[in-house]
Amino acid sequence: MNLYKLAFNNIRRKKLRSALTALGIIIGAATIVVLLGITAGATSEVQEQTDQFMYDVVITPAASSGTYLMDSQTVSKVENLSNIYNLREVTVFSEIINGSSLNFEGINDWRQVKLINGTHGVVINKNTADKFGLGIGSKIKAQEQDLTITGISKEEQPFYVYLNQSIAENVTGNKVSAIYARSNANPNATVTEIEKQVSDVSVLTKSEKVSKVQEQTSQAYLFIGIIACIALVVGIISVVNTMMMSVMERTKELGVLKAIGFTNWELKGSILFESGLLGFLGAILGVILGIIGIVVFANMLDFTDYIPQMMPLWLIGGVIVGSTILCILAGLYPAMRASKLNVVEALRNE
Repeated sequence: MNLYKLAFNNIRRKKLRSALTALGIIIGAATIVVLLGITAGATSEVQEQTDQFMYDVVITPAASSGTYLMDSQTVSKVENLSNIYNLREVTVFSEIINGSSLNFEGINDWRQVKLINGTHGVVINKNTADKFGLGIGSKIKAQEQDLTITGISKEEQPFYVYLNQSIAENVTGNKVSAIYARSNANPNATVTEIEKQVSDVSVLTKSEKVSKVQEQTSQAYLFIGIIACIALVVGIISVVNTMMMSVMERTKELGVLKAIGFTNWELKGSILFESGLLGFLGAILGVILGIIGIVVFANMLDFTDYIPQMMPLWLIGGVIVGSTILCILAGLYPAMRASKLNVVEALRNE
């Protein structure tokens, strides 16, 4: 008799129990794939957004200045510094319209904004258009100035208006929220020099800002991974329970197999193969369910551009291989117990 065929038959013989055990693995595997996949997609978006900022230092108003905009005199001092070049200014401000906060952002590179229709210049996102009943050609007030809307974007941020940076500076009186620049010298030395020459500003290097974003992303990734793994561990525990019940119910059968010459290693192999098979099949179905979940959530969160990054091969392969190995390990104790059965006592078992 083929012991591996025996393992298949045992799974089919206890269909409901095997199905419920596999369900625990399926849920655990699908949870890991969906949560880590979505996090991987979000990480890719953050990385893409970060890569757009090719700068060495970023200059912003100091917290002690009591404002979020640098005035034209401060901007002029920064522009006249000899140790920085390729300056890129960004102006961000907000207005309260009909009781809702509307954010305005100056844009230098319009590739960051994906239009649904219209042209660049003064672009509102779809949420703003729906909330305030605005469209192309409508007027919107910013800092007591009327601006004509030229386009609508698909960005989902709450109530956003994207302006040409020149328009944003004109509206705010040549005020700027942040200045991104390349450095002629070591960025850390440049930070010290700028803070000496220009008052009421805060200066950070790119590495400092990027490391903060990456650290926060890594922490979120780890936290979500731990939560997802808990679901898989619950499934693994159900495998231990199932295999223990299987050994107890098949005590006499296992005694007969030992009596006709099957070795302890062969009995162990049968039990381990059965538990590994449950893990493998559960992981396969869980990965399929997880991929479906990723596609659904990607469409809900507008992450469709990042679907390939949300389904990396290492994640899919790791879940399948990891689940299978963990289930084999979960079957070790039942397998050892089965191999240590006393033949005479096993045959007497009813």
